[in-house]
Amino acid sequence: MKKCCVLLALVLFVAAPLWAQLTFSGKVVDASHGRSLQGASVRLEGTTIGTATDHDGHFILKNVPAGEYILRVTFTGFESVREQVKSSCEGMLFQLKAFPVNLNQVVITGTGTHHRLKNSPVSIEVISGNELRKAGLVKLDDALRMQSPSFNFSTTAMGDYTTMNGLQNDYVLILVNGKKLAGDISGNTDLRRIDMNRVKRIEILKGAASALYGSEAMGGVINIITEEPKDALLLLSHTRIAEEGQFTQNLSADVNAGKLSSHTSYQRLQAGGWQVSPYETDDDDPRGYVETVKQASNRFRSDVFNQKFGFAPVKNLELYAEGSYYQRHLYRPVDAYAYDMDYRDYTLGIGAKYLLNKRSYIALDLYNDNYENEYDYIKDSGKKQKGDKVLNLRQHYYNGNLKGVFVLGRLNKLSAGLEFREDRLKSPDAGIEKTKGADTWALYAQDELKLFDKLQIVAGLRYTHHEEFGNRLSPKASAMMSVGDFNFRVNYASGFRAPDMKQLYYEKIKGSTLSSGNPDLDPETSNYYSANIEYAGQRFNVSVNGYINKVDDLISTKKVDLEPGDKEEGIKTRKLYVNLNDATLKGIEVNLSTYFGAGFSLNGGYSYCDARGSLDGEKDRLERSIRHTGTASANWTNEWKWYRLNINLNARGQSSRYHTSNGIAPGHWLCNLTTTHTVSHLGHFGLEAQVGVENLFDYTDDRPFGVNYATLSPGRTFFGGITIRFH
Repeated sequence: MKKCCVLLALVLFVAAPLWAQLTFSGKVVDASHGRSLQGASVRLEGTTIGTATDHDGHFILKNVPAGEYILRVTFTGFESVREQVKSSCEGMLFQLKAFPVNLNQVVITGTGTHHRLKNSPVSIEVISGNELRKAGLVKLDDALRMQSPSFNFSTTAMGDYTTMNGLQNDYVLILVNGKKLAGDISGNTDLRRIDMNRVKRIEILKGAASALYGSEAMGGVINIITEEPKDALLLLSHTRIAEEGQFTQNLSADVNAGKLSSHTSYQRLQAGGWQVSPYETDDDDPRGYVETVKQASNRFRSDVFNQKFGFAPVKNLELYAEGSYYQRHLYRPVDAYAYDMDYRDYTLGIGAKYLLNKRSYIALDLYNDNYENEYDYIKDSGKKQKGDKVLNLRQHYYNGNLKGVFVLGRLNKLSAGLEFREDRLKSPDAGIEKTKGADTWALYAQDELKLFDKLQIVAGLRYTHHEEFGNRLSPKASAMMSVGDFNFRVNYASGFRAPDMKQLYYEKIKGSTLSSGNPDLDPETSNYYSANIEYAGQRFNVSVNGYINKVDDLISTKKVDLEPGDKEEGIKTRKLYVNLNDATLKGIEVNLSTYFGAGFSLNGGYSYCDARGSLDGEKDRLERSIRHTGTASANWTNEWKWYRLNINLNARGQSSRYHTSNGIAPGHWLCNLTTTHTVSHLGHFGLEAQVGVENLFDYTDDRPFGVNYATLSPGRTFFGGITIRFH
């Protein structure tokens, strides 16, 4: 009996903490006028426990294990608040102060670890989801084009060629929550796969970043961070219609049941297509052009479905499983083409994150991206019959990443990881009948050191073993000195990029031009240097960034001599992938944000880039490079009792875009006007309407089809949309 009593007492002693559950509840408001802040994040640091405030600004955290915690409250555009708690607290009131120039948000792309934007030792540009929605931007390419002067796009009916600070799409790594986005369309990443309604923010790292991110990050990184479920239940519907048959529909459902969370989203995009000119170029015609039915922008539809599950069995462990499916069909005039284009993609990913303490963790991510492109024949052509589907391209990307972040005292943080990657490509239409591929292993480490509370130093190194091109080392080093409201940053980073499968094995005729891969290509390497000066005030922020990017063995195409029999097969031009001797990209960027008060803010940026490369001693501008680009955004918000009005004017201007053939694309300006009307005090419902005009001043590039267009805009376009939320 005595033994039983002792055993029972021991069980009760061990189990007591499990019964001692804590509850935290309260309200989050704007400190200036007491307005409730809906959607503010409330989390216990160092745990997976958190929630979001409801329409009245209230929150509650139930069944929290006994212990001592830091309760952290954040909301976009406001300073965060932290409070230590160790016992149940109800009726807490958090008054957040507005931070109009939002430098207080957390970013991760620059170092792979969490930093406040104003304290990041690596310069990062951020486009918030709120900015995108205020501007009425529903496609990723439009978002980057109108919000950042660092990006340029050359548009075609198939998609957009992205250029960032002079380097094209192949050198810019596009991530979604840190995971690579595959999906190649004629050298472009398929950006229509991004559900913009899920975007929380876009983080842009400019310049070489191979030490952290590997091969594709020679030119920079775009990391799209999506929203995570915060509310117990959130249902959202967004509908947008515009002229030229443009239609957008977003649906999402978020569930957060504490330990288990789910995010489901669907996006539909479609457009009717349009011509900007009834003519196309033709060198054989004395006029240089002929009549055509080919469209500058083809009719299309696309569907994107995303699903993510999260599970937190204990306070320091997070598990997730996610997947997506994407399909896009491009309709082309049957009088001009034999087939339509069909694109499909699916992704699968699982991962875990274990919190060692409040700031240290170990994470494992396993990810797989599968992308296909097919020709869908719409009429008989040669041996193909109407209804036949022929594979053009199939890409498989597999990635495993084991990463640890360890806080070694108050002033030192170490990151280290092991990464495996496998790339596979099959493209019968381009001479790659059997799947080609390469495996890559990498070890990387980075140390962040803070000295004297003013100086931050970051040093990193990646060792890469490529199956075809052997071993490479990619170092980086950054430093930031803070003096009052001024930040001074310097950065060096090396880049490494192995030739992709297309550049090695490609063989395809397009029109009268035959492009061929080259198995003798060498890997590309780069050295990137930058210096940044930033003034980070509460109402005014301005930064100036200068950079030089020296690239060795840059891969490009070169015209070569025709071979016997080419003319009989209709081949007038042969192009071969080759290594340029060298390329130098140098430029300067200026970005500013200011808040004038009374709800009025102004943002703008300017970029100058001189991108030149040499082959056989002859220097010339790099293909698709633009020297001058500027963006500007003016925003005004005012709120009455139950109604809030936001007016956004967004503009972009750029100089001519350089091309070696088919004409230089002329410089131009584009301007959009968007008004947003929000109705509040509807209980669990939220209602928002948008009305606006794209291309306000009606600019069109109506030159014949086949030239390098400045823009594919059909001209001034009116749009309207409505968003309904239930939470």
